[in-house]
Amino acid sequence: MRIHIATDHAGLDFSQYLITHLTEAGHDVIDHGPTSYDALDDYPAFCINAAQAVVNDQAEGVQALGVVFGGSGNGEQIAANKVAGARAALVWNLSTATLAREHNDANVISIGARQHSIEEATSFIDAFINEPFSGDERHARRIAQLAEYELTGDIAGKGVDH
Repeated sequence: MRIHIATDHAGLDFSQYLITHLTEAGHDVIDHGPTSYDALDDYPAFCINAAQAVVNDQAEGVQALGVVFGGSGNGEQIAANKVAGARAALVWNLSTATLAREHNDANVISIGARQHSIEEATSFIDAFINEPFSGDERHARRIAQLAEYELTGDIAGKGVDH
């Protein structure tokens, strides 16, 4: 599977570890930056690029997921979710990692690099990658509603206020 990653200065050391870990597990890892430490770097472009690459790959039939991380993971998740077609979930334990895929078919996860040990964060990422989407009708229906809103600004018949 292709895994797109991005971070900010808070996660730079972790990104190097993660690239090695995921590559050794047989994944094709694409690093969207940063490539060097800068305490004043700005994460949005890095995370947007990673999320866009996931969406593009999936549209082309390539199995791909994304992992973005920073100090808390919050801003990185927000940035990734600005990409049409990205479904980025903030993950803080094994349950949220697996449910992000199983129920939400998330294609990107965000993790707070300052909130977890490398071992914990790696276990969340591995769980996310290995968990398939359930395909359950109720989950697929909800994901379709989110996609509809993203495209049209409405969810037909669901009472979205304008």
